[in-house]
Amino acid sequence: MNWDDARVFLAVCRESTSRGAARVLGVDQATVGRRINALEKSLGATLFLRTPEGYALTAVGEAALLSVEKMEHSALDLQRQIQGLDDRLTGTVRVSTTDSLAVDFLIPAIARLHQQHPDVRVQLDASTQFLSLAKRETDIAVRNIRPDNPDLIARRIARWPVGLFAAQSYIDRHGMPAPGSLFEGHDLVVYQPYLQSQKDMALVSEPLGRGRIVAALSSSLLVRRSIAAGIGLGEIPVCTGLRDGLVRLWPQRTRPLPYDVWLVTHADLRHTARVRVVIDEIVAGFAAAMV
Repeated sequence: MNWDDARVFLAVCRESTSRGAARVLGVDQATVGRRINALEKSLGATLFLRTPEGYALTAVGEAALLSVEKMEHSALDLQRQIQGLDDRLTGTVRVSTTDSLAVDFLIPAIARLHQQHPDVRVQLDASTQFLSLAKRETDIAVRNIRPDNPDLIARRIARWPVGLFAAQSYIDRHGMPAPGSLFEGHDLVVYQPYLQSQKDMALVSEPLGRGRIVAALSSSLLVRRSIAAGIGLGEIPVCTGLRDGLVRLWPQRTRPLPYDVWLVTHADLRHTARVRVVIDEIVAGFAAAMV
């Protein structure tokens, strides 16, 4: 099995349908089907069962998957090592982050980078999904969680306290909440994943027992925008709340855990010239915000 066949095989394994595999590979569905049929014929084995739901691995296919994943790991290692020796300030650098950090820090960093190095193109992905650096889905990740993969280089570039904020329009309508009131009579906006993971949720250590959750948002930017719209009180990093012109409530209180921002890249890529200049601009942007 050559690497081109292996890529098609892996895409079908991971997507389970020819349509999904075609989208990942950038080809049409018919091409995926032909390549899988040709691969099975050349190996003299059935790798997939065709079901109404899509492709399902046979026992032979499962055994093949283990070997093909080793091929993928070796191929990606080679690509990273070669890319790590590249000293040209040209080409694409893929960066993943959250929508909030993208708007406030990454886009301004890209603008500065373009002025100095117009031949370096940044491909920016902003979502709550973590893209894999090990699988070369991204070259740089700016995250609020430190990875535990020893092959990744992680650097903390910001640590912000998290406070309670509201829009002035909300305060004009509802007044200020009293500490110890459990937010009685107040509307709250919360980060949906945090809501799902916490049994006894609190904002800046104040339980939500008597408050009313009126919006649960899937991203930090949506939480910020909802607070700014006057929908309710919410907990966000202090620097972003002040940046948005919101009113900080109970300034003496913060969430027990601060909001950390980590810049992560693969060890093989950290000396690549175009990756290095992108990292430098991102770090500079966060450093300026800390002053």
